Amino acid sequence: MEEWIEYRKSADFQAIAEKYHIDRVTARIIRNRNIVEDEQIRRFLQGDLSDLYDPHLLKDADLLCDILLSKIQSGQKIRVIGDYDIDGVMSSYLLVTALERLGADVSVQIPHRMLDGYGLNASIIDNAKDDGIDTILTCDNGIAAISEIALAKSYGMTVLVTDHHEIPYEEAEGEKRFLRSEADAIVNPHQEECGYPFKELCGAAVAWKVICIAYEKCGIAFEEACRFLENVAFATVGDIMSLTDENRILVKEGLKRMHVTENIGMKALISQCNLEARNVGTYHLGFVLGPCINASGRLDTAKRSLELFRTKDSVNAVRIAGELVTLNTERKDLTAKGVEEAVQMYEKMGYDKDFVLVIYLPDMHESIAGIVAGRIKEMYHKPTFILTKGEECVKGSGRSIEAYSMWEEMTKCRDLFLKYGGHPMAAGLSLPEGNVDEFRRRMNENCTLDEKDLNKKVYLDAAMPLEYVSPELVKQLECLAPFGRDNLRPVFATRNIRIGRMWRIGKKMNVLRLDLITETGKHAAGIYFGDIDGMLAYLRDKYSDTEVERALHGQENRMELSVVYVPTINSYKDTETLQFEIQYYK
Repeated sequence: MEEWIEYRKSADFQAIAEKYHIDRVTARIIRNRNIVEDEQIRRFLQGDLSDLYDPHLLKDADLLCDILLSKIQSGQKIRVIGDYDIDGVMSSYLLVTALERLGADVSVQIPHRMLDGYGLNASIIDNAKDDGIDTILTCDNGIAAISEIALAKSYGMTVLVTDHHEIPYEEAEGEKRFLRSEADAIVNPHQEECGYPFKELCGAAVAWKVICIAYEKCGIAFEEACRFLENVAFATVGDIMSLTDENRILVKEGLKRMHVTENIGMKALISQCNLEARNVGTYHLGFVLGPCINASGRLDTAKRSLELFRTKDSVNAVRIAGELVTLNTERKDLTAKGVEEAVQMYEKMGYDKDFVLVIYLPDMHESIAGIVAGRIKEMYHKPTFILTKGEECVKGSGRSIEAYSMWEEMTKCRDLFLKYGGHPMAAGLSLPEGNVDEFRRRMNENCTLDEKDLNKKVYLDAAMPLEYVSPELVKQLECLAPFGRDNLRPVFATRNIRIGRMWRIGKKMNVLRLDLITETGKHAAGIYFGDIDGMLAYLRDKYSDTEVERALHGQENRMELSVVYVPTINSYKDTETLQFEIQYYK
């Protein structure tokens, strides 16, 4: 069972509520997000483009732009090299489109996941040399490509890096020595010497900051650069970046532009996913539209997604968008099969004693390893690596929990890898097949997690009776959006709610509606989208089969639940009703 923890941070909630014309509950939630000072609160609630940080603060950003503009002026061939996920696709789109606007002789290359792997490699650099490329410009990759950049430099190329991943380092006698390639300029807010005040930009946001400087140097209005904000927002949410500080503004402003997007490809993708542009929010970016972009990089080539956003032909856009939706459906099927195989392996091999899961599934499609790792991590709340067998070596992806920095822990056994990289919460790797068992052993041997770390923690914004919630409060809570990592939709809890009746709905009967009865006898509409059979089994065990059947038949019963809930507004045929979405129960 999850551990429910209520935030108990103090502040003068009444004063905040009065100053910003919000409810005390809303004021409390803002404090729960560690927003304390007046200026922080103002930026959180009202931040706009004028509150963005100066891109010139990024180390090497001016240097990179000066080199780039010099190359454009002299007619040199430039090649943008991106990545095959949504952040890499958006970064590539931004840079190649902006460079064309600046008159550059530019081409773009996105590595093939299966054939090339992540980021720069020798074959991509050799191809660039054969094509007469003078300057390589990376996006969403390059910070760890030490030897590859050395190869490019040996060919006489100029190499410019824009990235947002952790800086590689070597550790000796307890001290870190950060590594730097021979690149001519490196823009990455994580660099030690970089004074940029916000470190959590995605790759597309870093690329956009560079574009802002380049446009400024060429006398192009800032508003023209802002046309790319819908892509920056897409990448920020899709790459699961922290939706705090500057990212919050970038996503908020990007969504405004996406709601009236003029990009033919974006329009087609939104339409093919049966959405309307004006209704797109962070949920749709992360769980509906984004997976379609990522599916092309997983099962085909991300060049198809890039083509979607670059095409000027609406018929072609609809065709490509439809293909991406189909690929994503295929990806979902592969994922379901992969999760099933991973669970079987977990149970068969006795992995329940491991604090760090390393599950080797040789025959699984390597492109879904990260998704399966995420699902298994959620199921067991343990750091999880899913490994698959590639043509030349074993490849894998990892997903972590908050208490475990995957990047730091992998660095302790870097000698096992052919290649690795990532963040505290996610990572990718390749290694010889003979190192798999040793990798599992050492990751667990080095692990400092304890049993408490493995208990999933659910943080509550407040313990709040259902009676306090009104449609007006639910609508006001939207001022806290955009929601996502580090700014989740507010969740509340209440105890001992009686169940009046329960019934399944939906084409697949996979949604449970509940009539909830409060202590004062008021009725409230509850809904549960999780494992219905699991909930019913829990109630049968706690009460009895008879009580559950009585509720399912709309009869009086003695069942009660304590629930963690999200209040929502259910709109149906011009009627709005208050609804409580159950997240957890006990």
